[in-house]
Amino acid sequence: MGPNETLQYPLTYPNPLCRPNGALYISCTLLFFFFFFIAMDSTQPEVAYDFSPMLIVYKDGKVNRLTGNDVVPTSLDPKTNVESKDVVYSSENGLTVRLYIPKNVSQNQKLPLLVYIHGGGFCIESPFSPLYHNYLNSLVAEANIVVVSVQYRRAPEHHLPCAYDDSWTALKWVASHVNGSGPEDWLNSHADFEKVFFSGDSAGANIAHRMGIKHGLETLEGVNVEGIVLCHPYFWGNEAVANESADENKRKFVGALWRIAYPETTGCDDPWINPVVDPNLAKLGCRRVLVFVAEKDLLCARGWYYHQKLKESGWGGDVEVVQTNGEEHVFHLFNPGCENAKAMMKKTADFYNNN
Repeated sequence: MGPNETLQYPLTYPNPLCRPNGALYISCTLLFFFFFFIAMDSTQPEVAYDFSPMLIVYKDGKVNRLTGNDVVPTSLDPKTNVESKDVVYSSENGLTVRLYIPKNVSQNQKLPLLVYIHGGGFCIESPFSPLYHNYLNSLVAEANIVVVSVQYRRAPEHHLPCAYDDSWTALKWVASHVNGSGPEDWLNSHADFEKVFFSGDSAGANIAHRMGIKHGLETLEGVNVEGIVLCHPYFWGNEAVANESADENKRKFVGALWRIAYPETTGCDDPWINPVVDPNLAKLGCRRVLVFVAEKDLLCARGWYYHQKLKESGWGGDVEVVQTNGEEHVFHLFNPGCENAKAMMKKTADFYNNN
């Protein structure tokens, strides 16, 4: 540089190695990013249980629900002409039921009453999800019934028996309307307590069965539970039945999910997940049971097994199994427009309206 030349800033070096101490610069930069990513990785919570595509549970207790998080408001559904509303049944736990009724019901007309309990492995979904909201709108229109769809506290934050306890609390709230003096006008005016049904899908079907057993043991005063509809029920057991052992990974998934939902369980032969070992099976408190199973569902054989053992238990009612070939678990919720789902809907509606 000559004596009359000035140094221009900033200095630029096309190649970092041409900088003064270029090698040191590169080394420091690499070290910075190395420790940066190490620090970033250390802030990520460690996974305790991965139940994808349902949920992930972290060691710090956080839960990431990967599906079933969408909600829809109550409405007068223009396609089905069914009206819905939400009502609190447990202020203590902040829990509500979503009620459904046909809009064209006449004053004081009595309709069969269905108490519906949603599925989701005891961990995901809610009565407010579009999946269940749309299904129950269609079911109410098809069957001309009143529906109470139950919200319950979900595992793993609220492990079992919370879901069972909440569902029973909801049933007692429903029963408070027997004499027409309960807190909800729709039930006072339109629910026929001589024709009450329980139903649910998957884990919700498990809960519906448990509510039937509890009603058989304790009795909801003034409530005649005519029947129970179990859609692809989440029942299990230590010993495989039929084709359950075909996929060991799926068997482990089903068993592990149960233990996450109920950490204090005695295992997969706990009567709450394996009802055929329940000494109170014959006390199921209804006259009729309809069990739906799907051919490609891992739980299919377990539904048939339940049917067999319920008949052998000494229970005095009628139980029927309907198998849908070529379909997966709860297909009727995810593909309600298919012919098999329509047939399932019609069979269900007939069950609620015919003895």
